[in-house]
Amino acid sequence: MPANLTPQYLEAEKRYKQATTTAEKLEALEEMLAVIPKHKGTEKLQADLKTRLSKLKGELEHQRKSGGKHDPFSVMEREGAGQLVLLGAPNTGKSSLLAALTNATPEVAEYPYTTRIPQPGMMPFENIKIQLVDMPAMTEEFWEPRYSGIIRNADILTILADLSTSEMLDQVETVFSLLEKAKIKLLVNEPGHPDYDNPSAKKNLLLGTKSDLDQGQESVNILQELYGSRFLTFAVSCKTGENLPYFKTRVYQLLGILRVYSKPPGKRADLNDPFILKQGSTVLDAAAHIHKDFAEKLKFARIWGSERFEGQMVHREHVLADGDIVEFHV
Repeated sequence: MPANLTPQYLEAEKRYKQATTTAEKLEALEEMLAVIPKHKGTEKLQADLKTRLSKLKGELEHQRKSGGKHDPFSVMEREGAGQLVLLGAPNTGKSSLLAALTNATPEVAEYPYTTRIPQPGMMPFENIKIQLVDMPAMTEEFWEPRYSGIIRNADILTILADLSTSEMLDQVETVFSLLEKAKIKLLVNEPGHPDYDNPSAKKNLLLGTKSDLDQGQESVNILQELYGSRFLTFAVSCKTGENLPYFKTRVYQLLGILRVYSKPPGKRADLNDPFILKQGSTVLDAAAHIHKDFAEKLKFARIWGSERFEGQMVHREHVLADGDIVEFHV
């Protein structure tokens, strides 16, 4: 049976061959595996991709454990329930947003190019944490292609635009242009657009910053009018806190994850320490997250949270919901 590989797969394969860092190769392989047609004709190719993916992950883990040096511009170790990068022109408020939402203490100043290397911080959301990474400012003159590895590996891209400046639209278009040159696509909400529901495109948010300086909300209205049909667009203020809680909620929703709690039989669940799964995960997926052998021996489970009554017995393929408490029986 012919493979019938899609243009999205071939484009990702091209990026894999051109990649110069392990992180870039890893991101390209993950995309190839995500978009490859799933049928009998691609089974061997899928297996090969998984093998290469496993090998690269092993290399990255070895580098981390051995303390090997890596380029901080091309690799950012992932932490927490997901990773989001902050992108924008100079003085768009990336560092201020990082400081307002995380435990990081980046240098915040009115002069441009304050952020010289990627700066991570952990953003708390309810009982989990999500990693934010403040990237160096994006300009045509100073942007370096090696930054692209971190961007490709992130779960969500957040593009910032300063609502208080007349250069707001130029800032947005510069980021779009540099992402296009790096062949990084943005997921678009507009039906009929080539990147609508494109599995290889990156989830994103478009933030208008410094909303406290936007007289009459004129700038945010312009931003929403021009880009709101394609991207989730809204305003925030680090000074007043406007929409920062909303930002956290939308990030969590975009990650497409759920929190599940394990409950030992006869004991209470620890609701402060969930494990994170992808939406659509089953009881068997949750068991495998704990241990492979545990999943193989699993007979059934009881669920608290999303079912019609507490402690309902469910089968191994039962699809979990956010906040479910699972009691495994082997």
